[in-house]
Amino acid sequence: MVDEYPLAMVETNWRAVAVGFVVIAVLGTVGAYVDALAALGTVLGAVIGGFVAGYYAHMGVTNGAWNGLLAGAIGALVLIALLAALGLAVSVVTLSLGGVIATVGIGVAAVVLALFAAVPAALGGALGGMMSETETPEVGSPSA
Repeated sequence: MVDEYPLAMVETNWRAVAVGFVVIAVLGTVGAYVDALAALGTVLGAVIGGFVAGYYAHMGVTNGAWNGLLAGAIGALVLIALLAALGLAVSVVTLSLGGVIATVGIGVAAVVLALFAAVPAALGGALGGMMSETETPEVGSPSA
């Protein structure tokens, strides 16, 4: 028997995800170049970008968290792709094994970066979803 009432349905607002991604990219770049923000630049950028995505989605806490998570994950994936391409370019130019090892190291660091970008962005998205003006009911009781 198919369950007619799923527990939670989330909706993706791609415009909100794109806005959150841009905020994460800008703040992450600024955090990389400002020494005072170097330690927390990525995490702080992810939380703020996730908050913006969740707030801009105007769909409540669960959907805000989902949109923030997507913005953080996409931001992390783009950064991972750029860093991996840079590592491979170094290995091709130098014709050494060091570039390959660096690319593997970047891949391991990418997993950590994805955690640092996606999870705080989801938390920020949930906060942004709470703060949005038009909140839709997240859970309703099914009527028989």
